[in-house]
Amino acid sequence: MKVVTFGELMLRLNPEGYLRFVQADKFGVSFGGGEANVSVSLANYGIDASFVSKIPAHEIGQSAVNSLRRYGVDTKDIVRGGERLGIYYLEKGASQRPSKVIYDRAYSAIALAKREDFDWEKIFEGANWFHWTGITPALGGELPEICLDACKTAKKMGLTISCDLNYRKKLWTREKAREVMSELCKYVDVCISNEEDAKDVFGIVADGSDIDGGKLNRDGYVSVAKKLTDAFGFKKVAITLRESKSANDNDWSAMLYADGEAFFSKKYSMHIVDRVGGGDSFGGGLIYSLLSDYTDKEAIEFAVAASCLKHSVEEDYNMVSVAEVKALAGGNASGRVQR
Repeated sequence: MKVVTFGELMLRLNPEGYLRFVQADKFGVSFGGGEANVSVSLANYGIDASFVSKIPAHEIGQSAVNSLRRYGVDTKDIVRGGERLGIYYLEKGASQRPSKVIYDRAYSAIALAKREDFDWEKIFEGANWFHWTGITPALGGELPEICLDACKTAKKMGLTISCDLNYRKKLWTREKAREVMSELCKYVDVCISNEEDAKDVFGIVADGSDIDGGKLNRDGYVSVAKKLTDAFGFKKVAITLRESKSANDNDWSAMLYADGEAFFSKKYSMHIVDRVGGGDSFGGGLIYSLLSDYTDKEAIEFAVAASCLKHSVEEDYNMVSVAEVKALAGGNASGRVQR
């Protein structure tokens, strides 16, 4: 099985531990980005994962590419060019102080990419699945059209297409997101969302939920999934359900809606080491489990367990194995030393 993902790979800079930006005199360096994070998860699970982007040919760009190669991600279809790699700064939150992200990604290589940079028929040769997120068209330029080219070609070639809505208010407005995503989602088979994205992008709200207060009405999300399915013809809709008690402690679960039936996962109470990449690890787990012919109930349990484990892993990439995910999904949640 081969999965192709498309998006931006960024340089991540963060202060040590829980220091605030204004306290920091040095920053840790790593790489990450929504679709790249999914590719690394899939490669770790033994899937042939290919990441597509446009990345500068200089040494910082090469370091970013090497970070993917290290974990077995296929990088041959990355276009090399442009002058800068996008950057994001992360300040980890603690207790009641939320995490904070500052983007420095304007005019990055991928944001200035052209439609002719990507030969999608060649890229999708031998592929079974195409994954992208709402972050990529939000970067502007020709990326909405590039994403549309990719979706049309993937659909023509018979690939399954998944999309994580991933609304980012720092990148575009709700109105622009709705305009662009409404067209792109016509081609999507598997939609991944959270308790906020469906509202922000399409104005679809779960009744009885208080997102900021950490109170979610599980049944309300069944109606959200049904409305999304009715609007776009999705085959499956996955909605992650985060109940935030503080920046460090969340309850985490999810729902998968398919063929008119909703499957809810078990709920995990997590103490968070690094939250960034949590949704991407869920997407990677869901794609792996669906490609592996898991039942819908098994698939959502695997995806949630994979994402739960990611919250214990530093940096963007999810460094866990199929066996570790299965152990947690099967009930081994004590965290006892494995000898």
